[in-house]
Amino acid sequence: MKQYLKHDEWCIIEEGLKPEYNEISESIFSIGNGRMGQRANFEETYTGHTFQGSYLAGVYYPDKTRVGWWKNGYPEYFAKVLNAPNWIGIDIKVDGETLDLAKCEVKSFRRVLNMKEGYLERTFTAKMVNGTEVEVNSKRFCSLVKDESAAIRYSIKLLNYTGKLTVMPYLDGDIINKDTNYDEKFWDPIHEEVEGQSGFITVETKKTAFQVCTGMQYVIEQDGQALDLSPYNTQKAKYIDSTVEFEAKEGQETVIYKYAANVTSFNHDKSEIQDLCKKTVADAVAKGFDAMLAEQAAAWGSKWEEADIVIEGDVAAQQGIRFNIFQLYQTYTGEDERLNIGPKGFTGEKYGGSTYWDTEAYCFPFYLATADQKVARQLLIYRHKHLQKAIENAAKLGFTDGAALYPMVTMNGEECHNEWEITFEEIHRNGAIAYAIYDYIRYTGEQEYLIDYGLEVLIGISRFWAQRVHFSERAGMYMMHGVTGPNEYENNVNNNWYTNLIAKWCLSYTLEAIDYVKNNAADKYKALEEQIKFYEYTETNKWKDIIEKMYLPTDDELGIIVQHDGFLDKELLVVDDLKEGDYPLNQNWSWDRILRSVFIKQADVLQGIYFFEDEFDEETIRKNFDFYEPRTVHESSLSPCVHVILASVLGKKEKAYEMYIRTARLDLDDYNNDTEDGCHITSMAGTWMAFVKGFGGMRVYNDTLQFAPYLPEQWASYAFNVRFRGHYIKVNVDKTQTTISNHADEALSLKVHGKDYEIAAESSITI
Repeated sequence: MKQYLKHDEWCIIEEGLKPEYNEISESIFSIGNGRMGQRANFEETYTGHTFQGSYLAGVYYPDKTRVGWWKNGYPEYFAKVLNAPNWIGIDIKVDGETLDLAKCEVKSFRRVLNMKEGYLERTFTAKMVNGTEVEVNSKRFCSLVKDESAAIRYSIKLLNYTGKLTVMPYLDGDIINKDTNYDEKFWDPIHEEVEGQSGFITVETKKTAFQVCTGMQYVIEQDGQALDLSPYNTQKAKYIDSTVEFEAKEGQETVIYKYAANVTSFNHDKSEIQDLCKKTVADAVAKGFDAMLAEQAAAWGSKWEEADIVIEGDVAAQQGIRFNIFQLYQTYTGEDERLNIGPKGFTGEKYGGSTYWDTEAYCFPFYLATADQKVARQLLIYRHKHLQKAIENAAKLGFTDGAALYPMVTMNGEECHNEWEITFEEIHRNGAIAYAIYDYIRYTGEQEYLIDYGLEVLIGISRFWAQRVHFSERAGMYMMHGVTGPNEYENNVNNNWYTNLIAKWCLSYTLEAIDYVKNNAADKYKALEEQIKFYEYTETNKWKDIIEKMYLPTDDELGIIVQHDGFLDKELLVVDDLKEGDYPLNQNWSWDRILRSVFIKQADVLQGIYFFEDEFDEETIRKNFDFYEPRTVHESSLSPCVHVILASVLGKKEKAYEMYIRTARLDLDDYNNDTEDGCHITSMAGTWMAFVKGFGGMRVYNDTLQFAPYLPEQWASYAFNVRFRGHYIKVNVDKTQTTISNHADEALSLKVHGKDYEIAAESSITI
């Protein structure tokens, strides 16, 4: 762990420049708006350790899969989000010397991510090699209101010098990805222009031919007045800059306003993007930095009003949950059904910026309960639009007749993950997508989605399961061999309990869905049958047989579910048996050693118990938790949240709090020694789940919202908000009581700790 950030309720604060942690901070202090994002790189030159990163939603490159051990069914490419043109650059020279904190004596440094108002601010004083002392303050944001716009206010004072100050704002599209092979570049030049104090570059991705126009215009003020400048401008392939030189007095503040825009062919016709970029920049200049910042604060205020979680008495916990919520809304807003949520969001390149099962299993509940219903619906529509691709993915592996295997990793619905043990074997991802459909309908009550979209997806998934299982004559049961469960520290296992369980559940839920649609929309059902050539009697009879005879491994002696065949034959060590130098295993042990060990990366059996909690009694949950949690190293960011929820069910309050802090501060404290690669965005939604479903005990059973809240001993109180079927609900919990407010014009029926209550419109109850 690295605990170098100051605890604060609304801000992430770094005091003092720590070059060895700079790439971690660049991830943590990232900014975004759902359409674009930017790591917390410095505007001015920095030759120290840095990982420059600007990213644009929907723009990607299909990096060809090259392996000498090619197998039939391997994906043709690995999609990666591209490092897009750098729009933040402002090089500074004082008396001819470049300002570079890696070469300066840094006297003070402070970096602040203001989550309440949505901007990044950095302040420092430094002594340059030539003896000049400077004071700099920079503030920037990606606009939530105009999501193709961004702005920077960069001020500099010369503290002991009067003389020549050179400022060079620039745009640079001649860049590479950190994870590229052989410094390969992915952008071709299309157009560059620079005139006066504005400039634009247009670049195009190789292969995918996305075009991006990035633009800028700057204004420089001294004593509140804009300077009349005569820039020296430069342009070359994929690059422009504009250099101005003027006098600055000792102690005088010089303010550079840089307005920028990123306009892409993902959102507009290529013929329009240059004109639109120019207009977007001009509109930002006309509005001005202060007005844009005020709009930004108001937009974030609206989001916090709905989604904020308040914790009294534990600043570290408070900061952690707000950081997680903030990054989630910076990553995905639900405005575009073509977009989804990458595990690193706009904060880094690891995992290629693609969509994983993380979205449905972890992110979906957050948006379902905190945003307008259409946002979660958009995530489901995204998968429905990719159904034909899922059928094609399955066909590449030999499946037929409309069987659908959703990709482990994707940009456009096509599988683009090239590790065989994941691509071919981690098939439980299909179940998470089906579960999200179920979760959406259970939570919203909107059965129309099932009729219009959901049933078609469920049938495709069920067809896959029906072909993927095999019948064991010896055992008289259906089994699945050669799979990887949620615990990726074991590959190619037989009968992973979670995978078998969710396959069985998918088949059962699809049968229920068929009955519902037949009875409530017979014409649409008949049309779907014909469209997908669904032979109900033949296919569903097979499904019913699988449901009845699916093998689910258990051990009667221990009274537990068995993670997979042979798991109990391992040396049954626990995490406490590990040595301090073993952590994290994935950075200290060989993969061979990890695979042979008993240690679990993330919830596997416990993931299934979490999904289907109402099917297990407390004793079963306890026995399995007590067996599996001590063997779990939590080296997946997705692991702690599930354990918080189940620990809360079992009354294990200290364990729940321990796991909550781990998930809430996973990146802030760099628990897994990998935050420099980007923040763990999808697990941040798991942090929200841990809080609301763990400490708040929120569930939906039989169309009824339920809570079972308790207060961790470390806290004085907490409060959170959720939406539910047209109601806006606030829950306050302190040491003596729970107050639930219904901010809606209709009464709300719900359960608290199993007891029925009704809250009148615009009223509260206190328990």
